[in-house]
Amino acid sequence: MATGFDSFPRIYPVSGFMLGTASAGIKEISREDLVVMEIAKDSAVAALFTKNAFCAAPIEVAKRSLKRHAPRYLVVNTGNANAGTGARGIQDAQQICFKIGELTEVKPSKILPFSTGVIGEYLPTNLIIDALPRAIKALDENGWEAAAWAILTTDTRPKASSRRFTIPSYRVGSVQGNNFPEVQITLTGIAKGSGMIRPDMATMLSFIATDASIDNELLHRALTLAANKSFNRITVDGDTSTNDALVLVATGQSGITVDERNFGHFQTELESVCVELAQACIRDAEGAEKFVGIIVLNALNADEALEVGYTVAESPLVKTALGASDANWGRVLAAIGRAQIANLDIKKVDIRINGILVVSQGQRSADYSEEAGSMAMQSEDIEIQILLGRGVASGTVWTTDLGHEYIRINADYRT
Repeated sequence: MATGFDSFPRIYPVSGFMLGTASAGIKEISREDLVVMEIAKDSAVAALFTKNAFCAAPIEVAKRSLKRHAPRYLVVNTGNANAGTGARGIQDAQQICFKIGELTEVKPSKILPFSTGVIGEYLPTNLIIDALPRAIKALDENGWEAAAWAILTTDTRPKASSRRFTIPSYRVGSVQGNNFPEVQITLTGIAKGSGMIRPDMATMLSFIATDASIDNELLHRALTLAANKSFNRITVDGDTSTNDALVLVATGQSGITVDERNFGHFQTELESVCVELAQACIRDAEGAEKFVGIIVLNALNADEALEVGYTVAESPLVKTALGASDANWGRVLAAIGRAQIANLDIKKVDIRINGILVVSQGQRSADYSEEAGSMAMQSEDIEIQILLGRGVASGTVWTTDLGHEYIRINADYRT
């Protein structure tokens, strides 16, 4: 069950970035499962990839190609991860790129492949190659929604975020303050992911584009900062995928340049898009009925705050209590206690659940009642606030409950 979803958002197309979809019949003949994205010449591209040691074959190919050339095409297939497939997996991913290169007269090394689906099965390259001409023919700047649906696996909803916003535009060579009136640029992204989510760089798969002009170094910095405040703050089951990738494209088609002077304005909007996409993945997590924010305050540093946040968020006992709407706050307390925090003074720890003080100075609050706790746990959106009493740093992790439906989905995944 997806929690807290509205309808598909309004999407603003990005000039210089087109998307086309087709059905390759990898798992189901009736659904589109292949996406090709065309990037305008002279665009800047930044990407973050999984840190899983068993990274998938397409990730290996994409990383190598990105170091050599500015990409012109991205290709994504669902239904098959092409991971754990050895040298043949690399060859299969390259074969897809060769075919796109043949169809578009672009060097195969300027094409980045991505896959998502079942691990350990060989890619049905013949099916994908047959479908590529249809996907390329369908390329359109308005292809975002179709692509958002086509990249899904166990997801129940497409995930997208889009906005147009204004930033200061400066004269070439001008000093701060000597600027034109604010101008408008576009930022649009899609993502997929609902299980095997505990990213350590980005997300499951996400593709974001802007029509601003940004150099590669600044674009990579923007993406890294945004990922660390969004996709690197979510967890469903504590598992990091072999295929995670986050790609940001700046086509420059708006004629507006983002540099150090207006970088902060752009960065704020990019982080907002990434947070929306990351939270959408949590709201659509496999079997999820709760959207849970773990907010850790008064830590010594951000790493300490996130250590506590992830320990609580990934505790099976905490997650099953959330799924049962059971105000078993003792499980939260126990998870905090086993986090790797040196010299934690438990007498300074407070815990609130949806604003209700549950634990005060390391023990049950005198004002707490089981009725109030149970009522708080009934909500679809739950905030667990943990105050460590050690410093001024903070950190937030978003997660879900864990119930029977998650087990059913993953037990039946390959059947």
